Amino acid sequence: MNIEEKYNEKDVLTARFAKALSHPARVQILKFLASQDNCFCGNIVDYIPLSQSTVSQHIKELKAAGLIHGRYEPPKIYYCIDENNWNLAKSLLNELLNVDIKSVCNTETIK
Repeated sequence: MNIEEKYNEKDVLTARFAKALSHPARVQILKFLASQDNCFCGNIVDYIPLSQSTVSQHIKELKAAGLIHGRYEPPKIYYCIDENNWNLAKSLLNELLNVDIKSVCNTETIK
């Protein structure tokens, strides 16, 4: 039984987006791309203090989650935030973070 059969689609997507956001470098990449007026063509390494190969791995994760997409126009690659998935991620994460909690545990009372 695969993960899609065990959990509903919204929860699977929420987890996929949350996983993509689980590293500060990916958050920085998304913030950087969101600040651009159009698709960014250039070396993201100039803006993120990591090696090219590490940045490439983070971009790969963001693409796999559907939060960004790239377009290759030799000799350059253009990166953009995927607006539809970005809005879906915002909605799903907002829904999760706005769930009312019934109680809050005080870890000091647990011995």
